[in-house]
Amino acid sequence: MKKLLWIVVLLAIALAFPVSNLLITRKPDPALRANAKDARFEAVVSMFENKCIDCHSDKATLPFYAKLPVASSIIAKDIQRGTEELNVPQDCFGPTPVNEAVLAKIQRVMEIGSMPPGDYQMMHWGSGLTSNDKAALMGWIRNGRALANGAADGNHPLYASAVLPLNEPKGLNSDKVALGRKLYHDTRLSGDNTLSCASCHDLKKGGTDQAQFSTGIRNQKGGINAPTVFNASHAFVQFWDGRAADLQEQAAGPVANPIEMGANWDTVPGKVKADKEYESAFAKLYPEGITKASITDAIATFEKSLVTVNSRFDRFLRGTTDALTADEQEGYRLFTADGCYTCHAGQILGGKSFEKFSRYENYYADRGNPTPADDGRFSVTKKESDSHKFKVPTLRNIALTFPYLHDGSTSDLAKVVKLMGKYQLHTDIPDRDVALVVKFLHTLTGELDGKPLQ
Repeated sequence: MKKLLWIVVLLAIALAFPVSNLLITRKPDPALRANAKDARFEAVVSMFENKCIDCHSDKATLPFYAKLPVASSIIAKDIQRGTEELNVPQDCFGPTPVNEAVLAKIQRVMEIGSMPPGDYQMMHWGSGLTSNDKAALMGWIRNGRALANGAADGNHPLYASAVLPLNEPKGLNSDKVALGRKLYHDTRLSGDNTLSCASCHDLKKGGTDQAQFSTGIRNQKGGINAPTVFNASHAFVQFWDGRAADLQEQAAGPVANPIEMGANWDTVPGKVKADKEYESAFAKLYPEGITKASITDAIATFEKSLVTVNSRFDRFLRGTTDALTADEQEGYRLFTADGCYTCHAGQILGGKSFEKFSRYENYYADRGNPTPADDGRFSVTKKESDSHKFKVPTLRNIALTFPYLHDGSTSDLAKVVKLMGKYQLHTDIPDRDVALVVKFLHTLTGELDGKPLQ
């Protein structure tokens, strides 16, 4: 009898936790609701509030047992980890279109059924995603993708995929593009008139210099691999650590960097003014004349024109199925099946998020010789959670943008795919699959000004 009584007591205690969760009255989240104004997605907003926000917001309504010693520690860690991956009020319903990497991650966890996790569902009955939830969520994802790419809605079949074809840039002032092109190649922007933007971002070398580290003024070496300038306008921030918000801010940095171009913005405008052709061109385009702001705006406008469209992969996405061979299509299938698109999303297959490099095991210990460049986003924010986080590089034209990774440690694309498997996916990708993925990656080389990149 006592044994039965203990079983009943223990069962009652165990049931008290999930039952108490059913009794919680969740109030509408004001931060989430402030920008969730599209009535079509009311079901999605409610789903986030009732099934996601407990772990993906630091303002969740917590149950009574969250104050218990063991439970409080577990729940706090879950919320910290959850909000680092996705903060629903901030990431999903802001004043601007939802980041495409966020949409890709949500689509991925929905498709493979990893969210909500099983232990959460055990404690929160009814928190699993129903077929109606998934349909509503997919409609929201497609609409968000369309908005991020300047379309009115997500009905087009393309928006079911996290990876999209690359479009021609529109609305650029051709005179500014021409002026920016001249400035981009002008060595007078450097301190000793020896280097230009093109020195490290050569348009004939995939928009890079194909060196591990670039050589700056007075033969000084940088400490991080120079990313490609091609398609950089599609990235959500600039530089590996995201310290520049846009291309104009980025253009100002290397000019004044003492180990890159080594100039001074107090003197650069004067050097440019000495050229009568520049003086005339700026007078027509910029009322303020030749200034740091107008110089960097012209360079940024030119860089926005450097979009490499019409790759074979683009043609495939737009319906020309024989644009890719059977092996290349299988490589893309493997790329998708492994969830690579959750980081390499959007038109340029990347550039939309910061991700921690070396999620599993320790790349830096394996490689040895740590450097400040390994800090990544931490060097800007000084937040420990940002250590080793980098802006995800674009995969466009990757066959030409070697060497790879922020440390430029290898020019072997197959090796990089293996490294991604080990450190990001926690798996040993078979050599056959690696070879197929590499074949797919080679289809991402596009064209500039109607000519294929080589």
